[in-house]
Amino acid sequence: MKIDTPKIPEDLRDRRFTDIFYEEDPEFEMCMVTDSNFSNEALDRVRLYKTVIRNCNFTNTDFNRIDLTDVVFENCDLSNADLSHASMNRVEFLNCKLLGSNLTESYIGNTRFRESILNMVTFGSSKLEKVIFDDVALESADLYKCKLKKVEFLSCNLNGASFEETPLKGIDISSSNFDSLTVSIENLKGCIVSSSQAIQFALLLGLKIRQH
Repeated sequence: MKIDTPKIPEDLRDRRFTDIFYEEDPEFEMCMVTDSNFSNEALDRVRLYKTVIRNCNFTNTDFNRIDLTDVVFENCDLSNADLSHASMNRVEFLNCKLLGSNLTESYIGNTRFRESILNMVTFGSSKLEKVIFDDVALESADLYKCKLKKVEFLSCNLNGASFEETPLKGIDISSSNFDSLTVSIENLKGCIVSSSQAIQFALLLGLKIRQH
């Protein structure tokens, strides 16, 4: 699946993330932010455009209603951050940690999470469109009542993830692994699974499989 990637210009200005407090509105455009510690802060309706954020710490930070367009996060820690009601378009998270982060009621489009940890993330009531999870840990992630459109899970750990009230029609999880998954049988219709996963689902349903 092809998704639109972040459009990042060549000439980015170097900034510390704390500089955002001195802006008239909490926004950065065409910036390169590196090695900033912005944990345990609160900033409503932050807007980031055409910006690269590298080696930064945002643990426990409240970024409610954050607006991200053409942004790359690299080696960042956003564990337990509040990113609820976020709007994301053309965003990449590379080697990032979003352990226990809150992404409920968000719009996430043209976004790639790669080699990142999203265990216990909550996506409840979010819309994900053209999103690729590539080699991502999503253990015990909660995708309750989400709308998934053109979403791929490539070689992910989905163990204990919950897809309650989320239709998985057309969603490919065949290259990912899990021991258990919460999903109702009607929402599993049209989901693309591997043959070993099909056996797993059959066992979860209580079917007894006779090997010939």
